[in-house]
Amino acid sequence: VQLVESGGGLVQAGGSLRLSCAASGNIDSISTMAWYRQAPGKQRELVAMIFTDGAANLPDSVQGRFSISRDNAKKTVYLFMNNLRPEDTAVYYCNAGVRSRSSVSFVDTWGQGTQVTVTS
Repeated sequence: VQLVESGGGLVQAGGSLRLSCAASGNIDSISTMAWYRQAPGKQRELVAMIFTDGAANLPDSVQGRFSISRDNAKKTVYLFMNNLRPEDTAVYYCNAGVRSRSSVSFVDTWGQGTQVTVTS
């Protein structure tokens, strides 16, 4: 089982990006999916979380600018980032609870990360 992110890059302040994260492998079920980010010298922080019913939580720092969605059929979660700021610069990581067909438990699974750089 693996999570693969895509969509990162370089963008000017005020611009937009869409990140995608696709899960692949011998997957039976995916529970909560989320995006985290980590800037140099800082701790990893939650950016957005979405539950199996589509309900989402986003911290105040990105409320109104970021949104999250998921396509359960495609096993994919998206992060839509608008009005980006230089302080949004970070490596963005996908996270999901994944249960494989050979397991009874969900495993906390991480992607490899994708760089987002916002220039002023």
